[in-house]
Amino acid sequence: MKLASLLPALFPAGHAINRENDVLTGTATTAAGVVTVIGTANKLEVGVDHALALSACVLASTRAHPQRPIVMLVDTAGQRLARRDELLGINGCFAHLARSLEVARRRGAPLLSLVYGESVSGGFLSFGLMADRIFALPEAQVRVMDLRAMARVTKQPLEKLQALSESSPVFAPGVDNYVRMGAVEAVWEGDLAAALDAALASAVPADLRAERGLQRAGRLLARDVAAAVAAGEA
Repeated sequence: MKLASLLPALFPAGHAINRENDVLTGTATTAAGVVTVIGTANKLEVGVDHALALSACVLASTRAHPQRPIVMLVDTAGQRLARRDELLGINGCFAHLARSLEVARRRGAPLLSLVYGESVSGGFLSFGLMADRIFALPEAQVRVMDLRAMARVTKQPLEKLQALSESSPVFAPGVDNYVRMGAVEAVWEGDLAAALDAALASAVPADLRAERGLQRAGRLLARDVAAAVAAGEA
């Protein structure tokens, strides 16, 4: 869905969201009250300047309104692969953004993400994947790492990974696979404003991703392995 259609569908009561260099910052009105909105548009490759702008909005929100919900709208092709960003410490800027969101969480702000476009690698990991709850639109594309990049990193043949992706959602891109793994809680269709209002009205759940992954047959071992580690058995 295009951003121009998404914003009025999500926030029919109005919003004051600024878009600068495809970085979204601002506020919107919902049935639950005013929420802070951050995000990306146009498949933005997130760089140093973008990460700092997003984190500045998060910190300003948690400073002025510690318990105000933060809604993250995700459309990113990943992190910016540029020498300037590497020299300026893009990894540190991404860590700063992640820590800013953790500060907001600890001060009582619910964190919610909606993937409406692309969500790839570091551009997704540094803010959208930091949410308490992640939702997606049916046409969204979710993949933490492209299979070609995964082949280079793991030194495994691309053909082998493609074959694995046919049977294992861990290797496969797409919203449905991330729903199966429990990372995406649900896909929103129909009345988006009502879906958002319902998510904001419900209490932030415990981390149920591993549990959902087992129930949905997407991650069969994660819950039991995590429990064994927590119990000191592994």
